[in-house]
Order: sequence, then structure tokens, then C-alpha cells
Amino acid sequence: MDVIYFDNNATTKVADEVAEAMQPFFCGLYGNPSSMHTFGGQVGHDIKKAREQVANLLSCDPSEIIFTSCGTESDNTAIRSALAACPDRRKIVTSRVEHPAVLTTCRELEIHGYNIVEIPVDGTGRLEMDQFEDALDDDTAVVTIMYANNETGTVFPIEKIAQMVSDKGIIFHTDAVQVIGKIPLDLSKIPIDMLSISGHKLHAPKGVGVLYVRKGTRLLPFMQGGHQESGRRAGTENVPGIVGLGKACELAGQNIEEENNQVKQLRDKLENAILKTCPECIVNGDIENRLPNTSNISFKYIEGEAILLMLDKFGICASSGSACTSGSLEPSHVLRAMGVPFTAAHGSIRFSLSRYNIEKEVDITIEKLPEIVNRLRELSPFVKK
Repeated sequence: MDVIYFDNNATTKVADEVAEAMQPFFCGLYGNPSSMHTFGGQVGHDIKKAREQVANLLSCDPSEIIFTSCGTESDNTAIRSALAACPDRRKIVTSRVEHPAVLTTCRELEIHGYNIVEIPVDGTGRLEMDQFEDALDDDTAVVTIMYANNETGTVFPIEKIAQMVSDKGIIFHTDAVQVIGKIPLDLSKIPIDMLSISGHKLHAPKGVGVLYVRKGTRLLPFMQGGHQESGRRAGTENVPGIVGLGKACELAGQNIEEENNQVKQLRDKLENAILKTCPECIVNGDIENRLPNTSNISFKYIEGEAILLMLDKFGICASSGSACTSGSLEPSHVLRAMGVPFTAAHGSIRFSLSRYNIEKEVDITIEKLPEIVNRLRELSPFVKK
């Protein structure tokens, strides 16, 4: 059975070009880049090239790129480093809809005496900007607001937010894991101090990420030990992963137009057909400001997990929200923060596409999904018979 993969916000397939670029570094060029000998040291040139490829996509200087193991490490490093750099400040400002990598970290820090302010969102997932502005004060050490939400695709006004935070002299971090390669990003024009990337969200392998740190931003290493990454992140470099991420960033720059045209058109076709053929459905998120690949739809009165299980029988992969919270019986914290009714929040499905999806896959899903929804509604005790 062929797999129809609409779960790209959870992880993406490794691009063929990326896998090809990585291959030599597993068995042939396996030396440690910190070695004195030429065999190992030559690998450093490939890390340098990858750093330049990432920097080119972000429009920043290569020296501002630090390779990490994942987006979660990048998030943790940014938040904890900002606190260490501002020991006299005890407030962290974030949002209620952040990824667990940020929210869990902040709530753990709250136990240790930090004041955590979680800014609410409205019914479309937009940040309550008046409350955000009021939260910024002289005690704020760091503001960490995601660039785009991983569940609904809602894109926050990061340029405006970054400028507001910069004007207050506060460190600003954004989790941009879902944005890279989907919408254009120019860090030379936005006063972002730190930004997180995860390789496996843009067709690079799992186990590699990036923390962008703007020149002049004080960084206290989260990982300590050796001298790697100019002393900013210890640990022998994941050379194949870094090379793969560099190539993925190069490809992302080349395919950004496709993401915002063909992928968006497929997403819209899928979404519009679902709304037309499946009654009692609503789209969650800011339809006007969202990622071009993401559609989060609530099917009222039925369980999202049941829909996913029946889709899986046809080889169709989607999700009920963040992969990092799958298995929880609680409704999505993002949808709860948006005030989505309980009867709809439990029936939420996220479809997230990529440039590797084709129209035939959308057509098959459009054909199968109404049958699934109708069947489950017949079995639901919440639907009037």
C-alpha cells in the first residue's frame, strides 16, 4: 500500500539530494573534524560550507550559526542563556500556544522562582498584542514567541514583536522550526536575537538543528565540554547531519516559491473539499496569516484519534496535533487556548503537506474522508439520530 503522507509538521522525508550529500560522511570521510591530521581536519571545510548554506537561507552571517542536535536543544539553550545573561531579571514572557520545548522549559523554571507570563491568543490563534505589550517591563529577561504555530499554522507578527522587544532592550528568541523553507525570512531586517531551527522539519535528517545568535548577543553555552562551535556548543559535530541540513537549506531556498504556490494550492483544494463534503467542520487558526502547507480542521462530535486510525487503513498519514504530545487524552493545549469548544477540539485533525505531495494523494483523501466521518458520526453518542 502506498503511503499518503500529510504529517510534514511532525517530520519530513529526507530529500534525495540531502541523503546523497550525507552519504560520504558515514564510511568514507568519517574523521573527527577536530583532529590534527588532514583526514579528519578536511571535514571542517564541509561544516563551513553547511554553515554558509544555512546563513544564506536566513540572510545572516555564518558566524551567527551554531549547530545543535535539534530544535528542543536550541530552544532550551536560548532561554537558559538569556536568563544567565540577565541574572537580575526574573520574568519570561511567552505565549500559551508554544511548543512543549518552550512551555515545559518555562514552567520548570517557574518552580525555581521565575515569573512566567503566558500571553493568551484569540479564537483564531492570534496573539493578544495589548496584553503582550503590557507584559514587557524592566524585569523581563527574555521574550520567547514562536514564529508560526505547529498545530494551526498561524503565523505571528514576528517583525512587529521583535521590534517592540528590541525597543525595550530585552532579549528576543523565536522558535522558527515550522517556518524555515515555507515562508521567506530575512534576519538582516528583523531584530531577532536568537532563533531555533530543526533539520527534520525541512527535509534534513533528525538529530540536527541550529541556534542562530545575532552578533553582540551574549551566549552562555548550554552544552559544555570541548571547543566545538567556537566554544559555544560542546560535543563532536554530527557531520553527516550538518552537511545534510546545509543541503536542505540550499534546496529550501530554491523551492520557497513552490511552497507558497503549488503546496498552498493542494492544501486549499483539500481543505475546501473537506468543508464542502463533511458537515459540522471548522478550520482552526488564522486563515489569513498561516503557513502555506497547514490545515487544522475540527470534526465536531467525533474523536480525532478514530479518524486517524481509519485514515491509516487507507495509508493516509495525518495527526491530531503536535507529535511531541501524541498519546495524550487531553485536547490540544493550542485549541484550548483558542477557546475551541470541547466537542470540536477532540475531533481536530492536522493535515500538513510538503512539496513531495501530489494532487492524486489529495484526491484520494477527498474520496475517503467523508466516508470515514459519516461512519463515525453514525456511531457517535453525541449526534442526534
